[in-house]
Amino acid sequence: MTQRRRARRERGRRLHGILLFDKPPGGSSNQVMQRVRRLYDANKAGHTGSLDPLATGMLPICFGEATKLSRFLIDANKGYETTMQLGVTTDSADSDGDVIEQRSVPADLDIAQLQEVCNQFLGEQLQIPPMVSAIKVNGQRLYNLARQGIEVERKPRKVTFRDVTVLAVEGTTARLRVSCSKGTYIRSLVSDIGESIGCGAHVHQLRRTFVAPFEGHSMWTEAQLREHSDPDSLLLPLDIGLKHLPGVTLDEANTALFAQGRAVSVQCRLPGSAPQQNQKQLDVPEMCRVYAPEGHLIGLAVPEDNGMIAPRRVLQW
Repeated sequence: MTQRRRARRERGRRLHGILLFDKPPGGSSNQVMQRVRRLYDANKAGHTGSLDPLATGMLPICFGEATKLSRFLIDANKGYETTMQLGVTTDSADSDGDVIEQRSVPADLDIAQLQEVCNQFLGEQLQIPPMVSAIKVNGQRLYNLARQGIEVERKPRKVTFRDVTVLAVEGTTARLRVSCSKGTYIRSLVSDIGESIGCGAHVHQLRRTFVAPFEGHSMWTEAQLREHSDPDSLLLPLDIGLKHLPGVTLDEANTALFAQGRAVSVQCRLPGSAPQQNQKQLDVPEMCRVYAPEGHLIGLAVPEDNGMIAPRRVLQW
């Protein structure tokens, strides 16, 4: 690495933690994340799970070593509230797109009728991603193809809707609360609901209310961060989103070996195996959190058949 590249990489503070940012409308998730990174003067940052430019709400931003763990947070369940515009379809399935068609909305449509339609989408579904999405087809992002007026076939994806509740119906708009699995497109859901009604629909407003496992945690706007006397105190610890994984604590010798990327022996067992005599019964389903003796997270590991755990991610403090 050249001195220039090293200096560029080390510019800013070495800050570690997770911020639950309340994204405003407008701008991509990456543009918003870069503004927050500069506000914190952090040398490294990333985000988990993109939000559309028009969308607002929870965008977890990872600083420093937390970026190594971000991929393990992306698979989380998510919650949304959306306002759907009935009777109008657009080429992007949201209000940023151009109008394709306008149809009349059933005059007698009420909460009960719309809820009956929404109930059809509960459970596991096959959903076709919209053309305006970041999915790659033959190496090209769909939204880039859409901008060129090119539409390609998209493979349906399995998604799960745990909750689709109608909050209000007011004229030609309706508000929904949605809880769903990873990889779900609310734009596609709203479009499908509109077609089931017979009038079409698109997303007018969209807000992400939570990303599991951060339900109940506070989100922070850019204005609040600038006004706060100690914004560093708003960062969550790196392991906050990994509590579903079992944890092991190493002694000093094995901590040093783990930091070098070497497998170490721990008192654990694989699911379904019989514990050895005097062996601590710690099930390690796929991977586990690994801690140093003083209690801070030093990485993630995967179990091996010989009773060892091998580093999957090693954190450098």
